[in-house]
Amino acid sequence: MHQVWSLDDIVRNETLRRDLFPICRERIFMAHAGVTALPQPVVDTMHAEAVAGSLGPQEDADYMRKTAHARQICANLIGAKAGEISLLGPTALGLSLVARGIDWKAGDEVIYYADDYPANVYPWIDLRRQGVVPVPLKPEATGKITPELVAAAITPRTRLAAVSSCNYLTGYRLDVPAISELATKHNILFSLDGIQSLGATEVDGSGVDFISADSHKWMLGPVGAGFFYVKEDRKNDLYPALLGAWNVRSPSFIAADEVQFEEGGRRYEPGTLYLNGIQGMVRALELIQGVTVKAIHERLLMLRATALEHLTKHGFTLAHADAPAKAQSGIISIPMAGRDIKLSTQRLDAEKVIYSVRFARDKSPFLRLAPHFYTTEAELQTALTAITG
Repeated sequence: MHQVWSLDDIVRNETLRRDLFPICRERIFMAHAGVTALPQPVVDTMHAEAVAGSLGPQEDADYMRKTAHARQICANLIGAKAGEISLLGPTALGLSLVARGIDWKAGDEVIYYADDYPANVYPWIDLRRQGVVPVPLKPEATGKITPELVAAAITPRTRLAAVSSCNYLTGYRLDVPAISELATKHNILFSLDGIQSLGATEVDGSGVDFISADSHKWMLGPVGAGFFYVKEDRKNDLYPALLGAWNVRSPSFIAADEVQFEEGGRRYEPGTLYLNGIQGMVRALELIQGVTVKAIHERLLMLRATALEHLTKHGFTLAHADAPAKAQSGIISIPMAGRDIKLSTQRLDAEKVIYSVRFARDKSPFLRLAPHFYTTEAELQTALTAITG
């Protein structure tokens, strides 16, 4: 049983904070909407797993138990069953499995957002080759995907709504329960790109059909380790697009004469799993679930409010500054059009802040800060002062 720490334990004890998050010793890390720096417990777990794999088989005698535990830990994050979890990353893999696994008919429509992260765009527009009609959402502001907008795009030909839990550029958060209700009401499928929310805010997966997410952002896990959720009563609607010896029954490793899929999450896992990374992801999620996602979300909104106050005072603004609480996230996205972004980034670099620069379709730049629960108020203030001068 691993040690559990509360949020207060970590943010009020600087020695513990630096021990758990070594990046804090040298840098101010505010790029969790990009690729996280690994916590020390994750590093230790992956190292131990690698050492064990050097002294014996990587698929050791405890392999199946650890895999079952990993499915349960991921399921806990979205209120799912362990058997609904496939241990697959990256996010694009899960999204592509949805796009390739549905039995599409010519004229079917899929709702998507063209200014989502490309991983949640390309699988849907490529369906044109099969006669599917991609229907782009056109919000009034970048990333502002609302239930009303989605509802207006639904027609009798709509087969699937494929949207992101949170816009990567502006941080506008999706009302997942409301979209779930729409999908149920209109009998359409609902695919969620969850990577910008899982680990940072609570996500109720009960009304979602498919969820894809790698662990390398807010879940604090390694790149390439993630999970793919398929609601139990939707497995017959999604044929596995990838086949191999792990998801197709092959007694004694001998290929059978017909394809019969394994039960549970293995159904979508064609081959050997990323064992080391999965164990790192599990340790990261144990850390997060110990702190609790609820507490993490509340702290991130507090940091966002602090940022908004500072930015407003200095004549800057925040993307979707007036968003309702249910649409706010931990992404602090600052429009920099008409400003000297080079000067701000130089000051950020001088303060050893790790941040992101992203661009809207019209090429207007945004400075994106993405602190996590262990970020201190002082660190945030340092970054904000560097930006505003």
